[in-house]
Amino acid sequence: MGTPTLGHYLVLSGLLFTIGLAGVIVRRDLLIMYMCLEIMLNAANLSLVAFSRFSQQVRGQVLVFFVITVAAVEVAVGLALLVSLYRMKRTTKAEEITALKF
Repeated sequence: MGTPTLGHYLVLSGLLFTIGLAGVIVRRDLLIMYMCLEIMLNAANLSLVAFSRFSQQVRGQVLVFFVITVAAVEVAVGLALLVSLYRMKRTTKAEEITALKF
């Protein structure tokens, strides 16, 4: 079989990104959409790490470290907003949450 090449990593990253994009477009549950956005972010991280590995430079891996740090904060804030929306509207369906006013 051999060792994976840069192309293998990029194909996997593209598949992950496509799955995430399809999930955001097709699904209407905010929590599922949020998880699909995270899959898309991880697909971009995989591409950065792959390019970094095959170019023998650390810059991409350092950038991924910062992206993961920002993503952790984003998850905390995003889930807090989703919980708040659920407590107010009693649903996580995107169609039923039409206005963000109280």
